[in-house]
Amino acid sequence: MKKTQTIYLLATLLCLLCVNDLFAQYGYGNRYGYGNRYGYGRQRSIIPQGPEEPKKAEPLTADEIVDLEMPTITEELGLDPFEQAVVRTVLTKSIQQSIELQILELEPQKMKEEIEKIRERQDAELKAGLPEEKYQAYLVLQENKFKASKKKKKKKKKKNKE
Repeated sequence: MKKTQTIYLLATLLCLLCVNDLFAQYGYGNRYGYGNRYGYGRQRSIIPQGPEEPKKAEPLTADEIVDLEMPTITEELGLDPFEQAVVRTVLTKSIQQSIELQILELEPQKMKEEIEKIRERQDAELKAGLPEEKYQAYLVLQENKFKASKKKKKKKKKKNKE
């Protein structure tokens, strides 16, 4: 009987000694939410995650696109308020039609033909609404993809004092 009692006693002591290590290993020490703060419980490793999927940006509306381009166009062409209104309405209308075409997802050849028709209508309306020199300047600006031309600044020469 003594032998079995000794075995039970050793097994109980071994379990009691191992329980603390098991709690520390599996993180049962943060039962009340303070486990990692005070150094007991399983430490949570920070695993770097891969880049998150970028959220799809909502496509711009025709008005927003025109609003982005109008300052450049106005500055480059020197438009008065009436001419600005003409250009804004024509561009908004043509961009809206282009957006609608993209939504329809036509065949490439058909899409190209329709976009060409939209451009022809846009050019005709702009030619009718703008003076000839401003219309030509608009065409040049359109070829440059609405990027403002860089104006060269004159360098002032410094006079050497002797």
